[in-house]
Parts: sequence; C-alpha cells; structure tokens
Amino acid sequence: MSGKKFANALKQFDRDQFYGPVEAVGLVKTMASAKFDEGIDVSIRLGVDPRKADQMVRGTVALPAGTGKDVRVAVFATGEAADEARAAGADIVGADDLAAAVESGKMDFDLVIATPDMMPVVGRLGRVLGPRGLMPNPKTGTVTPNPAKAVEEIKGGKIEFRVDKHSNVHFVIGKAGFSAGQLGENLQAALDEINRAKPGSSKGRYIQKGSVSTTFGPGIPLDVSVL
Repeated sequence: MSGKKFANALKQFDRDQFYGPVEAVGLVKTMASAKFDEGIDVSIRLGVDPRKADQMVRGTVALPAGTGKDVRVAVFATGEAADEARAAGADIVGADDLAAAVESGKMDFDLVIATPDMMPVVGRLGRVLGPRGLMPNPKTGTVTPNPAKAVEEIKGGKIEFRVDKHSNVHFVIGKAGFSAGQLGENLQAALDEINRAKPGSSKGRYIQKGSVSTTFGPGIPLDVSVL
C-alpha cells in the first residue's frame, strides 16, 4: 500500500478507539485497495512468557470459512500412506528423494507433514526446516500415521498458531473478498482456540491487545475486553 493509500486508510477509523471483532472485520474489508485479494491478518499480544516452557502457546484451528489460500503441502510417507496422501491432494509426496530435494534447496511448499516412521529422515532436515517454521510436530497434527486426513484438514482451512519470542501470535483469517460474516466467524474460531490454549501458569490478563489488518494496511485495534 502506497503512502497516500495508507494515509487514507488511517482516516477511516479512530486509532484511539477499540473495536469489537464484528466491527473490526467490517472496517478492514473497506481498506483493501491492492489489485489482488489481500489477506486479512490478526496479531494478538498474550500475557505469557514464551521463555518458560510451560507458557508456550501453540495449537491449530480449523477456520470455518477456510483461509482462501492454496496451501502447498509436502508429505514424507511411503507405501499406502503415501498413496492416500496423494489422493487427498498433497502437492509433493516422497521419502528419501524428498529429503534430498529439500537438502538441495528445493522447497516449493508451505507446510510439511510426516508419518512417525519418517521422522528419522525428517529430523536430519531440522537445520533447514526448523528456521522456516516447517518442521513437523505431533502437537500440531503434522506428525501423524494418517497424513491423508491431515492434508484434507489443511487444504480445508486448518491453520497453526504459535506465540513468538515477543509474546505475539500472528495468523490469517481469510481474504478481503470474504464476507464480513465469514471473517468474523473465522476470527472467533481462532480466538476461542487461543483461549483454550491458555497455560495454567499464565497470570493476569491473557489477551492483552490485538489488531486486524489487510496485508499492507494499518492495524485496527481490537477491544480485548470482549475477546
């Protein structure tokens, strides 16, 4: 978004006011001005200390209206599990051959799934996949004996969220072309799951602040008292 467009977007809401989820997603739709269907992003600040293992917030949620994004999925599997993953829509399926491709720098995918028996192979790719947030993890359902189901869920709108070192969680709730109702439904589903993931050791206000924005637009402050 150009400086002029960004400035115009800022004029469409009061930066000192906090907006409920329904009003916020309605406003953010009016700010999408790119020539493509912009993503709608959410940032949430949590009252946790991610340096402590018992306060690491991480999970997944299936967005009711999907993400509007074509997620390219790579699956490490062999035999019947590999065949089923392909049938479910996996973009890339392999084993040692896929590992060799990754090691050579070929990573034309957004997410990685692996069957448990393939983790020794995938584990050797930790230095490549880890920094990119692509390492499969049982806690997020990306290490599973049923990769076909995982592929279907991800293609259907399942997203992962994880608190970063600054105690923030970032996730997408769809596209500007979605209806306000769809965006609101997706946002609420994500917030419900984040609330369920609250660590027992977290004290005080859990969701401290948040904002909704288009890919290139300004953040609309969320009223955390109703989240």
